[in-house]
Amino acid sequence: MNSKPLDYTALILVIIGAVNWALIGFFRFNLVTFLLGDMTLLSRIVYGVVGICGLYLLSMFGRVGTAGRE
Repeated sequence: MNSKPLDYTALILVIIGAVNWALIGFFRFNLVTFLLGDMTLLSRIVYGVVGICGLYLLSMFGRVGTAGRE
C-alpha cells in the first residue's frame, strides 16, 4: 500500500502543531484557541487529529531504514 499521501498529510499537521507550540512557548499565543475558541469541539478535534498524526509518524522510524530495500 502506498502511504505517501498519508505520510505527507500527517507530517504537515504535525509541523503546524509544532509551530503552534512554538508560538505558545515564545509568545504565550495559542493559534488554535485564537482561531477556534478555548476547548470548543472543533479545537479539541484539531488537537486530537494532530496528536494522532504524531503517533502515526512514530511508525515512520521503522519504515525509514527499510525504504531503500523495497
